Formats: sequence, C-alpha cells, structure tokens
Amino acid sequence: MTDQTPHTPDNSGRKYWLDNPKNVDKVYWSVIVVSVLLFFADALYDKHPEFGIEKVFGFYGIYGFVACVGLVLAAKGLRLLLMRGENYYDDKTKGDS
Repeated sequence: MTDQTPHTPDNSGRKYWLDNPKNVDKVYWSVIVVSVLLFFADALYDKHPEFGIEKVFGFYGIYGFVACVGLVLAAKGLRLLLMRGENYYDDKTKGDS
C-alpha cells in the first residue's frame, strides 16, 4: 500500500492568473457578456423550427438556463435523500483493526 499525503498548497511563492480576485471578476463578467450577446444573436438568423415553441426569441438560452437551475434543484433534493451522517464510514467497533 502506498503512503498518500493530502494535497498541500504550493508554498513556492508562485502566483497564478486566477489567484488575483480582479482576474476572477474579469472571467465572471466576460462569461455574462458573452451569454447576453449570444442571447441577442438569436434575432440575427433565420430559424427553421421543428416545433412552434422554438420560434420564441431566446428560447434556447432560456431553456438552457431553466434546465441548469432544474438540475441544481434536483441535485439538492437528491442530496437530502442520499446524505449519510457525518461519521457514517467510521469504524463501528473500536477494537478491530
């Protein structure tokens, strides 16, 4: 069996690009701007929908957002069903090794 140690942070003093909170904010706002631009780009092309609901402006963006929120809420509900106690995997008998 190998001796595994938990991951320790890099103490070499190296700074990475996302260590700076300003850069994290840039990424966050960039994703929001690109999402909004893509949402409005829906008006710039001719649609050939299979179903009538697909004609609604921004349907795929709205559908994706609602699906993502639904997955998060479903995962939270599933967590309540499947969650075990904090010491679930602890050894039940202290004398055994």
